[in-house]
Amino acid sequence: MSSLEAVWVQPYDQQGAAVVTGVFDILHVGHVRYLGAVAARGLPLVVGVEDDPRVRAWKGPTRPFNPAAERAEVLAALRFVAGVFIVTGPPEAHGPEDYIDLLAPMRPGALAHTAGDPHAGARCAAAALLGAHCWELEAIPDRSTTRIVNAAGKS
Repeated sequence: MSSLEAVWVQPYDQQGAAVVTGVFDILHVGHVRYLGAVAARGLPLVVGVEDDPRVRAWKGPTRPFNPAAERAEVLAALRFVAGVFIVTGPPEAHGPEDYIDLLAPMRPGALAHTAGDPHAGARCAAAALLGAHCWELEAIPDRSTTRIVNAAGKS
């Protein structure tokens, strides 16, 4: 059994949504276009935001720049987002089995990820076990939090 939990910020209690999880540290046009493309496929969009301790463990002590509750609030303000939850749990709980246990009660219709995601295979395997579609969408070129942070450091 997974030790991950969903803490709902903008509840969505219907089944069959498209689910995306991620950090969404500094929301930018790449995020908006990607999430909009997922929503445009026709299922309600539900977004999971990784909590602060998980992000810090993965990305270093200076991250995230914005707390999870604020990242979730910004995502919930997007008109095409039907629900938002914060993923909480130990940083080492990040395998497909952890997310299967987390997402199973939601009964998602699809799990979406960007092309080139190093965990794409595991995400598609998890989708299959959940009876959901696995959607791979292209990343938005030259639009990333890292690019923004690097550009800000030069100014």
